[in-house]
Amino acid sequence: MTFNRNRVKLKKLLGIRARLALLALMLVAPLMLDRVRTLEEFRAKQIAQAAETYANLTSHTAETQREVVSSVETMLKSAAYIRASAGIGRSCDVLRASLPTNLPWIRSIMFVSRDGVVQCSTLNVQVGINLGDREYFKKAQDTRAFVFSDYLFGKTNGRPMMMAAYPVAAINPEEDAVVVAGINIDWLSQIMANLGGQPGMSAVLVDSTGVVIAAPSDHASLIGRPLDAVPLMAAIAEKALSYDEPSGSVSFTAADGTERTLSFARIAGTQSRLIVSMDEAKVTAAINQQIRTAYLQLGFVCLFVLLGALVGAEKLIIKPIEVMTGMARRFGEGDWSARVAKNKLPSEFVPLARAFNAMAAQLSQRERELLASNDRLTVMASIDALSGLANRRGFQSRLDFEWLKSQQYDCTLSLLMIDVDHFKLYNDTYGHPEGDACLTRIGETLSGIAADTLGFAGRYGGEEFCLLLPNTDAAQALAIGETVRTAVLGLAVPHATSSHSIVTVSIGVATTKPNDNHRPGDLIEAADAALYAAKHRGRNAVVEHGFGKRVDEAGMALAS
Repeated sequence: MTFNRNRVKLKKLLGIRARLALLALMLVAPLMLDRVRTLEEFRAKQIAQAAETYANLTSHTAETQREVVSSVETMLKSAAYIRASAGIGRSCDVLRASLPTNLPWIRSIMFVSRDGVVQCSTLNVQVGINLGDREYFKKAQDTRAFVFSDYLFGKTNGRPMMMAAYPVAAINPEEDAVVVAGINIDWLSQIMANLGGQPGMSAVLVDSTGVVIAAPSDHASLIGRPLDAVPLMAAIAEKALSYDEPSGSVSFTAADGTERTLSFARIAGTQSRLIVSMDEAKVTAAINQQIRTAYLQLGFVCLFVLLGALVGAEKLIIKPIEVMTGMARRFGEGDWSARVAKNKLPSEFVPLARAFNAMAAQLSQRERELLASNDRLTVMASIDALSGLANRRGFQSRLDFEWLKSQQYDCTLSLLMIDVDHFKLYNDTYGHPEGDACLTRIGETLSGIAADTLGFAGRYGGEEFCLLLPNTDAAQALAIGETVRTAVLGLAVPHATSSHSIVTVSIGVATTKPNDNHRPGDLIEAADAALYAAKHRGRNAVVEHGFGKRVDEAGMALAS
């Protein structure tokens, strides 16, 4: 027992820190002389390593920018396919219902006619704008390929932005519309955040004309300015824009006499270039400071070798292991952004850090692909296959959105609940296939009316449909309800067991100004109550909620 206790004490005494301290005492004398000789070599290596690091950062950031461009291209091609296969009415409904939330750099998506007029957009304010004079729009029509614009200002708000376009003709030559997306260039600058704050380094993203379209926060003042008009940057612009290669690096002497190393990379799918310039003088200044500090440390190494060994063990072995462990734990807990900062680790740990970061990047990419697939499935799950309209889930999601929007802008919101009269008798008489065909025709009719009124149509369930009308008062909603009723009558679908001999619908109308005292479900209940009243009037009728109505304190029209 005593022997075992002594063995444990000996292991603690000869732990990794104690062993390193003993080894340092044995090696410090010859190493001091060797260290002096190698310090100057270290200077040159650090400069080369800094240049390589900046080149790698350039390549990585350019790849990230390319992924953003690729995601925009993928989204536009998906929208073009929908436009080519569904027509303007239904494709606009799908477009408004399917704008992804995980691509925040896409500000809006719109369908633009051959002559440049915006037919529909995820932002209603853009409908009717003419983009026919934009070069990127003309180029997309001419080349029938994906086009990414240079730096420009938006027509609706005058804000700086970039645009992307993809012609529907690339999918269906008979279609002449173009899908256009507005790009939030602030996101391009955020992606470059890892290039900011680096001593002696300048990083910018420029378009084909040399105008800066994105930069890290410490160079944000350059955005929107031609690079050749910025002092000390003109030579950089001339060098980077004069090379046709997709990427590369070059060293040169700038006009102010400073030695610079320039790395550049073209963003695939665009004419933009990412340019990173390193001022070797500033980088060398930091390294010289490190060398002077190292000389000073060598003077005290004999006196403090034991303490230095303990600190060195902590910093060179224990701490890196803890860092790697911490990163692995974060990644295991679902933090997909966890990466090991290789420049903060000893060189012995860099291969391990690279392997970990590569694994993390692959898993993160797979996670993004899974999220993208889930988003596509969510869109598919929000569409009713029979009628082509949004299903109950898709309608509820849109109602929640329009409710918050109407509450924010203090405008009215109307809802039509539409029920096919005697539909069970119709199914019993003509059979379910004919019943499905009847619902399909009614869905197509509602889709057209929704497109004309800027509304949102859905199939609520069974033979019940709904039509959401943002910024529409009660009188307008009642008139639209009458339009729906008349349109269904116009279909003249035979219905032998109906008193009208054709298929008819009953419609309940409810209107409110959303507020904190009510919820979206209250609007549905109000429209259902009006629909119930329309049924009791003999069907084939449109009834506004609140027949003999009163208004409560919050503004919701309530039935007497």
